[in-house]
Amino acid sequence: MPTNPKQSEDRPEGDRIAKLLARAGVASRREIERMIADGRITLNDKVVETPATFLTSLQGVAVDGKPVAKPEPAQLYAFHKPTGLITAERDPAGRATIYAALRNALPKDTPRLMPIGRLDLNTEGLLLLTNDGGLKRQMELPSSGIPRTYRARAFGDVSQEQLEALIEGVEIDGVRYGSIDANLERGGAGGKNQWVEMTITEGKNREVRRVLEYLGLKVNRLIRTAYGPFGLGDLPRGQAVRIRKGDLDRFVSTLKRPAK
Repeated sequence: MPTNPKQSEDRPEGDRIAKLLARAGVASRREIERMIADGRITLNDKVVETPATFLTSLQGVAVDGKPVAKPEPAQLYAFHKPTGLITAERDPAGRATIYAALRNALPKDTPRLMPIGRLDLNTEGLLLLTNDGGLKRQMELPSSGIPRTYRARAFGDVSQEQLEALIEGVEIDGVRYGSIDANLERGGAGGKNQWVEMTITEGKNREVRRVLEYLGLKVNRLIRTAYGPFGLGDLPRGQAVRIRKGDLDRFVSTLKRPAK
């Protein structure tokens, strides 16, 4: 029984329009809210004035005058992001984005894709992209517990014992980072550079860099090699490949359902 029956009765049926459009792969929720503010989204030829518009379907919804198509089945792509690209659709500073590279890496009939999480300007490696806003959100939630694995080349001295202590988590400048599985790679990288492999499950902002800096290391190269069961493998830098439907379906079946 609801704790607040009046609130339950007053809530309209369906979902917010931004949520439905994100699920349909139109854009992220934040971008859709900007589109609404700019008057670019209509419902039955009338401009949608607020993101607090609840709908049970996208029938009659148009973006820039074009009717929104029914959501396509979820697709997932692996992209080998090079350094020097930002994970955004556009950049006010005019920096190159992943979409410039993706235009050359993907077939022309590929649906609009949204990145799952981000890799910063100087981080390279595996970036997953999907056309399904619901899948994107589910995979980004820290509560999903999906492991992300990185290889970091870092300058300085650190011991395996120090890295193993991270399995208990660590607090840095008031921010608590959960359990991290970290190991020195044998052979090193030459000089005082060392390769460290780290697997995290929360994916907080700049987590790998901050934790290694806390240990006195200076990261000079960072590569994401895996996200969940999907690995970078030998995918060439700047190229993208679609994840097989069977592999995606098996992965989705293991995901925790987000709380309502």
